[in-house]
Amino acid sequence: MFTTTERAGLRDDLVETAHADEEIVGAALVGSAAAGLEDAWSDIDLVLQVSDDAVTDDVISRWTRRLYDRHGAAHHLDVTAGGVLYRVFFLDSSLQVDISFWPEDQFRATEPAVKVLFGTVEHAPRSSGPDVSQVIGWAWLYALHSRSAIARERSWQATMMLDHLRDQLLVLACLRHDLNPHHGREADRLPAAFLDALRSARATTTSASELARAHDALVRMLIDEVTAQDPVLGGRLSTPLEMLARIDE
Repeated sequence: MFTTTERAGLRDDLVETAHADEEIVGAALVGSAAAGLEDAWSDIDLVLQVSDDAVTDDVISRWTRRLYDRHGAAHHLDVTAGGVLYRVFFLDSSLQVDISFWPEDQFRATEPAVKVLFGTVEHAPRSSGPDVSQVIGWAWLYALHSRSAIARERSWQATMMLDHLRDQLLVLACLRHDLNPHHGREADRLPAAFLDALRSARATTTSASELARAHDALVRMLIDEVTAQDPVLGGRLSTPLEMLARIDE
C-alpha cells in the first residue's frame, strides 16, 4: 500500500516532468487534490495539454514508458471521452494515476475543482450528468433479464442483472437529489430511507426464492423512482413494470 508521502513525491515528479516537457503547454490537477479533500485512499489526477505541434501518440507513448519504467506501473486502462484520452495507471503500490491528454484547443476544466499548474484552462459548462430516460431504459432492461434468468434457474446471471438494476436505481436517485452519480461518488449521501430500502432489497443468497424476492423489491423501487422522476413516464411504465415484478406471471 502506498503512503501519502510516496503519493505526494510521485505527483511532484510528474508535475516537474510536465514543466520540462516542451510538448506539454498546460497542466492542471483535478479531483480530491485540487479540492483539498485528499485522504489516504486518493489517487493522482493529472490533466495535460498537448501542443498542436506535437504528435499526440508520441507524447502519450513517452509518458506511458515513464510510468512503467520509473514509477512501477503494472497495467493501464484507456478511457476516451470527447476526443480526449484518459489513461488510468495501476501501480505496483496499488496507487491509481489518471493522466488525460488534451488537444491544445480543447483544454477544458470539466470538474468544479481545478488547480492550474501552468497554461490557461477554460471552464466548460457543468455537465448535466447521465440522461434520465436512458438510465430508466437500462434499468427495465436489466429487470427483464433478471426475470428470465431467475425463471431459467441461472442464478449467477440473475445476481449480475439484479446488481446492475440496483446500480441504475442509485444513479436515478442521485440525479433526483442533485448528487454526483459517477461511480457512486455521492451515493452515500442519499436519504437513509431510500438506502435502507435498497439494502433490504438485496438478495442474501442465490436461491431462486431469494432472487425472486429481491427482483420484486427492486422493480417496485424502480416504479417509485420512475414516477418521482417523470410522472407521465411512470404512468406509462407502471403496468408493464408491475407485470415484470412477478416472476411467476
